[in-house]
Amino acid sequence: MQTKFADVWGHKVRYLEEGKSGKTILLIHGLGGSAERWLKIIPSLSSKYRVIAPDMIGFGHSDKPSLDYTIEFFGKFLSAFIDTLDLKTAILVGTSLGGQIAAECTNTNRSIEKLVLVAPSGAMKRSTAAVDAYMMAALYPNNSSARIAFEMMSNSGTVDEFTVSDFVKRMSIPNAKLAFISSVLGIKNSKIDESLQKIMVPTLLVWGKEDRVIPIEYAKQFVSSIRDCKFLEFEDCGHLPHVEKPDIFSESILEFLDSRLVVAK
Repeated sequence: MQTKFADVWGHKVRYLEEGKSGKTILLIHGLGGSAERWLKIIPSLSSKYRVIAPDMIGFGHSDKPSLDYTIEFFGKFLSAFIDTLDLKTAILVGTSLGGQIAAECTNTNRSIEKLVLVAPSGAMKRSTAAVDAYMMAALYPNNSSARIAFEMMSNSGTVDEFTVSDFVKRMSIPNAKLAFISSVLGIKNSKIDESLQKIMVPTLLVWGKEDRVIPIEYAKQFVSSIRDCKFLEFEDCGHLPHVEKPDIFSESILEFLDSRLVVAK
């Protein structure tokens, strides 16, 4: 796996890359995340596809300029990242905030062939206890607060030490908190209905049944609004299916990309 950097609109964007296929999958992390959130599934996906996982602007080890991190801005920036890498076609896989960004980008970039949304943000306008815990961990980053937040995200209630320490390290980078809060406001002020109705590419929606961050009840709005949408529910799984159940998650993605035939559980 290679670590690379791209210049997009004068900002440095860091990304991980693996695989040599002519088909490219872009993995878009969620709020406060980084490319490392996808480490468990990159090896499986890269066996058939070129996989690129960026640190979105404002997060990870990419630049964090002082600006308004709206959903519209993120969508345009992701599209510019795709153009910078000269990708003629791409498959977008986005989780949480990354899912909402991927949906926004799909509406404006014709190179997107297929879309996978993993418990995307946008429909939920209220907070949850898990979201509140994650906000506290981001604003006051330490191992204790981060561990509590990630344990609430996972149905198993366990989290590895690297996830905790890496999050604390990244949220301590200058301007990381600014980008985080601005992104939260961007989600709150977004209107997702029209965006979903404009999606014309085949879409797979994945949701953990025990998601305490964005409860699965919000899946209904995505299924009913997206024209060609297949829904896959993961049993005994929280907010991060790609972390909690990486093997079945990878298999489901590859099956969807190969045949588009996905049976809801």
